[in-house]
Amino acid sequence: MNDLYARHRGVMPDWLALYYDDPMEITHGEGRHVWDAQGNRYLDFFGGILTTMTAHALPEVTKAVTEQAGRIIHSSTLYLNRPMVELAERVAMVSGIPDARVFFTTSGTEANDTAMLLATTYRQGNTVVAMRNSYHGRSFGAVGITGNRTWSPTSLSPLQTLYVHGGVRTRGPYADLDDRAFIDACVADLRDLLGQTRPPAALIAEPIQGVGGFTSPPDGLYAAFREVLDEHGILWISDEVQTGWGRTGEHFWGWQAHDQSGPPDIVTFAKGIGNGMSIGGVIARAEIMNCIDANSISTFGGTQITMAAGLANLAYHLEHDLQGNARRVGGLLIELLRGVTAGLPGVREVRGRGLMIGIELVKPGTDEADPAAAAAVLETARRNGLLIGKGGGHNTSVLRIAPPLTLTVAEAEEGAAILENALGSTY
Repeated sequence: MNDLYARHRGVMPDWLALYYDDPMEITHGEGRHVWDAQGNRYLDFFGGILTTMTAHALPEVTKAVTEQAGRIIHSSTLYLNRPMVELAERVAMVSGIPDARVFFTTSGTEANDTAMLLATTYRQGNTVVAMRNSYHGRSFGAVGITGNRTWSPTSLSPLQTLYVHGGVRTRGPYADLDDRAFIDACVADLRDLLGQTRPPAALIAEPIQGVGGFTSPPDGLYAAFREVLDEHGILWISDEVQTGWGRTGEHFWGWQAHDQSGPPDIVTFAKGIGNGMSIGGVIARAEIMNCIDANSISTFGGTQITMAAGLANLAYHLEHDLQGNARRVGGLLIELLRGVTAGLPGVREVRGRGLMIGIELVKPGTDEADPAAAAAVLETARRNGLLIGKGGGHNTSVLRIAPPLTLTVAEAEEGAAILENALGSTY
């Protein structure tokens, strides 16, 4: 056991998860690479859990943070804050929500808690509909709307949460249906649920389930849900903490694959916008955002230094068409991965969009999850210089691949080759 690991275990909670049998300390990074304390270099295909969206040590963001730190780092929302207003204006502009208002938080968890506060206050009820296999954060309120047992330590909650089918396309009772029939069955499930309960405040859904293993429904499911929700006045919240900012390649927001019935009422975001700085937030129509009738502030949400990072990062993202790069290089990477996994008995599915790709592993000859194999692939990939993540419902056996959006073709090919070796040695 290395010294830092021993010290970590001496003061940190037992439930604070660490990757690898011999946990690693990352000391610095550049572009799509990071280095550990022993000087080993890795191609980073997980980006701090999809948070280093653009690149490690991006000069434009580093410069903005350094300059802002030399002026003022923090003042709270009790004072006017130019960087916060400027970033809010830009986020509202790209949100797709009419008459949008933006509230900044420090994390996706806090953003989803805020969305729950807004929805339940606006609708005057504490019932919420969520998706099976979902994940919305670590706080008491967010855990209460999480539909993934691995990340749900308690059944206690300030909310009454009801779960519907649809977030997982290839498992569950509707998996064998074609896309149209799948959507129809999920809509029927939603209608049946709403017919047996008090009208909920909102439906919250990740367009692509992140912790759940990068699984998603057919395009249009949430548009079909929206039609039913509108009949009851129920709000639609799109959790874009992992899917936002062009990561899927095809769209800037994940909800845009389901936009036939209009945009969501509320969008939550975090992770990539800060490129590693702690930024989360909520976007909502003014009438919803302004429904709070008590005083409120955010001590650290929207602080000047994180807003400076977000402004620089978003500007770089848009000027360099990183959404387009995610579409092009991500499309290549997913095809490479499908090629190298073809015929491997433990690979159930390679799925995803853009630079948000999942490889689901099962015990050969079965449909049973294989978490031991997923852990083994993680270890082998690390030894060969590649960092990836894992997740998934049904016992955590999905490899999660989400590199920074500046990934090059050569790096995609290098990562696919390392994964081919790691999977081949496991199966």
